[in-house]
Amino acid sequence: MKAIVKPTNLLEGTINALSSKNYTTRYLLIGALAEGTSTIYYPAHSEDSDAMRRCIRDLGAIVEEDEEKMTIQGFGRNPRDVSELNVGNAGAVLRFLMSVAAFCPKVTFINAYPDSLGKRPHNDLIDALKQMGVEVDDNQGKLPITIGKGKLHGGKIQVSGNVSSQFLSSLLFMTPLLDEDSEIEVLHDLKSKVIVGQTLEVIAQAGIQIEASEDLMHYTIRGGQKYQPQKYVVQGDYPGSAAILAAAAVTQSDVKILRLEENSKQGEKAVVDVLRAMGVNLTHENGVVHVKGNQQLKAGEFDGDHFTDGVLAMVAAAVFAEGTSRFYNVENLRYKECDRITDFVNELRKAGADVEERQSEIIIHGRPQGVTGGVEINAHYDHRVIMALTIVGLRSEKGLTINDAHHVAKSYPHYFEHLISLGAQIEFVE
Repeated sequence: MKAIVKPTNLLEGTINALSSKNYTTRYLLIGALAEGTSTIYYPAHSEDSDAMRRCIRDLGAIVEEDEEKMTIQGFGRNPRDVSELNVGNAGAVLRFLMSVAAFCPKVTFINAYPDSLGKRPHNDLIDALKQMGVEVDDNQGKLPITIGKGKLHGGKIQVSGNVSSQFLSSLLFMTPLLDEDSEIEVLHDLKSKVIVGQTLEVIAQAGIQIEASEDLMHYTIRGGQKYQPQKYVVQGDYPGSAAILAAAAVTQSDVKILRLEENSKQGEKAVVDVLRAMGVNLTHENGVVHVKGNQQLKAGEFDGDHFTDGVLAMVAAAVFAEGTSRFYNVENLRYKECDRITDFVNELRKAGADVEERQSEIIIHGRPQGVTGGVEINAHYDHRVIMALTIVGLRSEKGLTINDAHHVAKSYPHYFEHLISLGAQIEFVE
């Protein structure tokens, strides 16, 4: 599906933030790893959360759902014997379940998206699993990957954190269920520490005890623990809301987004501060972010590692700021659904933006007058790229046509619907 995004001067109205994809996938997993029935209220419905739901069902969890909640009867550390799992294009789901699969006799994770997830590396997690006695047919670190139980054990484990924090999170979910105690040492750097904080938060809610060093580089995990069935409430999602907020910031707007908690542990909460620093007129009170946009943005420099999944939306806003903006410490964006630096920068240039890239930076020379647009650009199968390019299209002179726009459903199925409800002019063709 192609999305034809037309120039739009005014956005106005109120929407509810979608439920957090990151929290939903984590709650689904710990519900499956518990022995008993857990309840999740307001779960996200997206391709990623659907992939986790499908896979834990395949592994033996009983999942029932209605409009507002979902119940999960878990399998603990005894998943069903399955030969294949299909995680779709969901990298976090794949990586979390690669460790859980070590409790199965033999599981192959198939390659359903060879041009996206199929290109992403998983070697660091595979190396850690092999240290634990897990048998892995690793296919040089890329899908399809087959994992067998082997002689699974705890002990001292080292895992690199300089590509993705998901490898560490995967081990943190699984190691408490082992018979032996474990120690995890993170090598090199650890990207997206805030997201590791989310993992630790939900694990603790399920009654699991993990001792973490202050810098999150070392962990002590007692073996023989059990996840307790609990009730969980999913909070509003900052990464998806970042794109709506950026769209409001670059237009004349009066937009409110509800269900965005001020004390959330989501790193992307920082986008509120980023937009403030760019001169956006906004308030954040009682879970409501209220933006009154006037198109007068100013450039800034920002450490993107603090809000990884909000970076592209903020870059899109910076395209229209006065001056030169820099988003640094973002190399891990290269290892997502696409290379979110090179691929995104190339599409921005097609639209008329003045942008540069470094290995771990995106530099934007703002054009407050707007960009020309009038071209057809590629989404690279990436939901964050789609959302960010839409923002640029709204402020372009001739609009933008975004190919494969349906992939926005990976995290935010109602993204275009929400924007249209606020007044955005967007049409669709097959």
